Amino acid sequence: MSKKTVVMLRAREANLKRKIRKHLQEIGFQRAPDGSLMPPNLDKETYRSIHAHQRAAKLADHKIWIAAKSVKLMQYFASGTDIDVQRIRPRLEPAPGDTWQADLFRLAGLYWKIPISEGYGRRLRFLVWDDNNGKLIGLLALGDAVFNLRARDELIGWDHKRRADALVHLMDAYVLGALPPYNALLGGKLIASLVRTSDVVEAFDAKYHNTVGVISKKKKKARLVAITTSSALGRSSIYNRLKLNDQLIFEPIGYTSGWGHFHISNGLFEELREYLCEVGDPYADGFKFGHGPNWRLRAIRQALDLLGMNPNLIRHGFAREVFFCPVASNAISFLRGDHQRVRYKDLPSVETASQAALARWVIPRAARVPGYIDWNSEQFLEELTGRATQPTVKSGRAKWSGRSTS
Repeated sequence: MSKKTVVMLRAREANLKRKIRKHLQEIGFQRAPDGSLMPPNLDKETYRSIHAHQRAAKLADHKIWIAAKSVKLMQYFASGTDIDVQRIRPRLEPAPGDTWQADLFRLAGLYWKIPISEGYGRRLRFLVWDDNNGKLIGLLALGDAVFNLRARDELIGWDHKRRADALVHLMDAYVLGALPPYNALLGGKLIASLVRTSDVVEAFDAKYHNTVGVISKKKKKARLVAITTSSALGRSSIYNRLKLNDQLIFEPIGYTSGWGHFHISNGLFEELREYLCEVGDPYADGFKFGHGPNWRLRAIRQALDLLGMNPNLIRHGFAREVFFCPVASNAISFLRGDHQRVRYKDLPSVETASQAALARWVIPRAARVPGYIDWNSEQFLEELTGRATQPTVKSGRAKWSGRSTS
């Protein structure tokens, strides 16, 4: 390496370090005495504000796409006057890639204040429809579960080998939430109650039961026995005490440890990746199926280390509550290896679960808080394009804030 190259690399390193420090400071982090990060606060508003840079960048990247797709897709978003609460009829519809349903899923997902993940590996994406009016209630998506999740692993009590073999039977709900105006009717709880249904199991079986592993080349014979999820905003108001007909749907099992990469913007990450390329580090091109979902996290940590910065800057401190949904009646025993056959007992259909959820949450909510009726579907597009105006709220009506319920 020539002297000129060395000087240029050092200048690049110094510039990158300044950018990282400036970015973290701008989004609200402070530096602890040990060099790690200190979040400004741990309330839900701070969770949203910390993600604001990420969402703004995503909306900017999608500006042309939104303009093109919204012309045909906006007809599927409800106004409050479209809803007949007594006649809501939820239905799940798959949203596979390269379909108009996939475009609708993508457009709807842009509404979330905390940007949703694209998922990785195996994915099942659903649109949740109200068949009474042909409008979209919300979204549900399942993806491959991460290999390491302490709260889940301690609950199951499996060893490393059993976890490697059995993880194929587990999925993670990485998108789950209702869109306005259904979110004001506790639509998030309605959608969460549809996770543990025979319809979801059947969709999983149809797509993955006979698939062959990309790495192992073996037929997995996967069965969906359990689903995990984590709250987007610390402690969850949707999943806690979520029970229908005496069946607890999601069990709180602990919290994540507050490590991740959401606070590193996509633009900054690409610069870190380019830096890894320049120094010849293999993490620069380490992303491919089989390397796991944490490649981005490891790449950032490697770049920080090479820059002489504290690798613990990837510990953002925002812990998420973790939940476990046993779909099979013997989920934990099967995942641990004590049982060889999966047992499904009294698994409701989407129709049955919906009727119970509507009676339990949605209909009473509409009577107590009728503000959902004021929502106009045009506000959805205004929110995405940056022209949102908050409507005047009448006394006694629910206050619209443009927040998701995930």
